[in-house]
Amino acid sequence: SKMTVKAVKMPCTSANVYTKVPDGGWGWTVAFAFFVVEALTYGIIKSFGVFFNDLMESFDETNSRISWIISICVFVQTFTAPLSTVLSNRFGHRLVVMAGGLLVSTGMVIASFARSVVDMYVTIGVLSGLGYCLSFLPTVTILSQYFDKRRSLVTAVASTGECFAVFSFAPAITALKEQIGWRYSMLSVGVLQLGITACGSLLRPIVIREQEEVKAQPPEESTETKYMLENEQTCTSIESIDSGVDITTSPSNVPGKTKAEPKSEEPKQHGQNPVENNSTPPEPKTKLLDFSVMRDYSFICYAFFGLFATLGFFAPSLYIIPLSRSLGIGKDHSAYILSAMAIAEVFGRIFAGWVLNKKPIRKIYIELICVVLLSVALVAFPFASGFWGLMICSVYFGFMLGTVAGTHIPLLAEDDVVGIERMSSAAGVYVFIQSLAGLAGPPLAGVLVDTTKNYSSAFYSCAAGMVLGAMFLALVRPCKTGLCHHHQQHQQQQQVEESTAGPPPELPDDFIDMDIGKAEHSGKGSDSV
Repeated sequence: SKMTVKAVKMPCTSANVYTKVPDGGWGWTVAFAFFVVEALTYGIIKSFGVFFNDLMESFDETNSRISWIISICVFVQTFTAPLSTVLSNRFGHRLVVMAGGLLVSTGMVIASFARSVVDMYVTIGVLSGLGYCLSFLPTVTILSQYFDKRRSLVTAVASTGECFAVFSFAPAITALKEQIGWRYSMLSVGVLQLGITACGSLLRPIVIREQEEVKAQPPEESTETKYMLENEQTCTSIESIDSGVDITTSPSNVPGKTKAEPKSEEPKQHGQNPVENNSTPPEPKTKLLDFSVMRDYSFICYAFFGLFATLGFFAPSLYIIPLSRSLGIGKDHSAYILSAMAIAEVFGRIFAGWVLNKKPIRKIYIELICVVLLSVALVAFPFASGFWGLMICSVYFGFMLGTVAGTHIPLLAEDDVVGIERMSSAAGVYVFIQSLAGLAGPPLAGVLVDTTKNYSSAFYSCAAGMVLGAMFLALVRPCKTGLCHHHQQHQQQQQVEESTAGPPPELPDDFIDMDIGKAEHSGKGSDSV
């Protein structure tokens, strides 16, 4: 119990301690918090397209320059992902998310008073972007720790918060702009985003006691101290071996051996039974950020998938309203198209979570199928004509986007990628790699639109990135299989070397030393059992 208390001893936090992953409990409250955080982060980012034409008219800027607002925001959000991981491991998820909520709200409120697009770059791009990172990533990470069997389904359902936000925010903000203007509408959105801070207060850290005991390799000092005290009470030591006390009754009487040969005890410290370390808590060895995942070829391929797939995540939501307006569709009907896309994304996320929750299934292959179908949806947009044609494409795209967007980060916890043990660091590195695409995606689409004078070209660039992402995703499983075979061969080689190794050198023919040697061998035998 002392070990558990020390492992979770952080300011302003109280941990939930379980003997195994609860698959529920306080996790349902964390899932609700993630739902709201999704709505107030990605939901607002995807709804930002309703301000697009207003900003172009107010600041007299081009599509490309206005697109840089969200581009910088997404870049900062993803580029600072390792910082979010480090701060979460140092101060806990709760404080980090609460601080992120304050930054998000502050940036959006200040942006409502901006006088140029450069002011928007700083407020929404940098300030709110950093807040989005500190809010979203720790929330999805701690939610994955509360669930195991239901992880895919719960994460997918909770991630629908952004879809409901787009569905409700797009028409609401559009109507609000008609009444009070875009500036006060943006101010209202900033005040609403203070809800992220309230959600952050619900994120209690979780401690799995059995995993802590298995992971912590206990030093033998606590056991040695115990038997040294025993020896002091029985007046037994290495010098009083001849007192008649049987040395084998105290298997760790080797502290006398430790005095003579301190280096010989090092190998035994790593083989000690972890159950015996309850008297002295081990020192925490958690790394703030583990870049060892970069040596995993399957993770590298998965990171490149995220890099290129990000090109197709945000641009369609930003350009669907300008595309509909260019086709002669009114403001109200354009907002309905964006809302329909959000509704379809809800069903896509729930469907993906339900499918991935099935046991006999390889989740990485299901993700690959969804990415391929999402690429087809992006290609279909330029061929749409009229309100209903664009509506059908939007619904299809929204459904397929939901199957990918709601699962690509939680899939890091699967053994095909990195596993739940390294998910926290892997998520930070993964989102960090996505930052390049988040920075280049919307401006690239904006440049193509300004060059071709056609909004359809933006969707072609998104489709190209998604196809490249599908190619790298297809390589994840083969890379993981190859690494596993290599690891098994390495283990087999070590076993062969250990079996062929000769016996240890003979000890000197001294009665006391031979008895100590026997005691040491018997102690090792009991440890191995």
